[in-house]
Amino acid sequence: MKIGYVILCRYNSSRLPGKILKSLKGLPPLQHTFNRINQFASKDQIVIATSVEESDNAICDYCEANQINYFRGSLDNVARRFLDVAEQHDFDYVVRINGDNIFIDLETVELMEKEAVTAQYDFLTNVKDRTFPKGMSIEFIRTAFYKEKILWIESEEAYKEHVTFAFYDNPPAEMKVKFFYNEKFPKLSGSDLALDSPEDFKFIERMIEELGTKMKNYTLKEIEDAYVKLER
Repeated sequence: MKIGYVILCRYNSSRLPGKILKSLKGLPPLQHTFNRINQFASKDQIVIATSVEESDNAICDYCEANQINYFRGSLDNVARRFLDVAEQHDFDYVVRINGDNIFIDLETVELMEKEAVTAQYDFLTNVKDRTFPKGMSIEFIRTAFYKEKILWIESEEAYKEHVTFAFYDNPPAEMKVKFFYNEKFPKLSGSDLALDSPEDFKFIERMIEELGTKMKNYTLKEIEDAYVKLER
């Protein structure tokens, strides 16, 4: 069973252009995200998936300078880009991670991977009902199943852009899915740790400061404590 972690990102975000490589307490968000996943998965399992657009050359240059695997595909058809990188690397399961989601709960990743290796499910996710914060999304998709559904996914512009949205909006009847919920730390339910705006950037800087040395190996409990203390 070969599992790959695909970090999706682009340089020209609409609300905060260049955010993926902007220094965030000494490291760009892309590196924070990579470092977190790299605590659990090997470098060979992690691929940065960006676009062929010239604007994303900066991301590829950064990856080359830091010996990080990367892939370039369609700018607008992110679903196809996601499938292409999975097939190129022969991943049996491909994990969707957003490049600006720097807070990932590794305990949940471990639980999800244990279920994925059984090959009982097509789709495993912690996104449903947002019991985990925005910005902490993890989705495992069986590559063969995704390939079966790619033409259907590509039939809607929103589906192409958001990769897995179709599985929530109109789930296939035959899809074998498992949902993971945050039941231990209810104060995080519905909270927001996504990096979408200048205000988000400032708040996440404060989160990193609050975590201090724990930033290298934090738990979900420590994320909750910091989030509540900062009273976003």
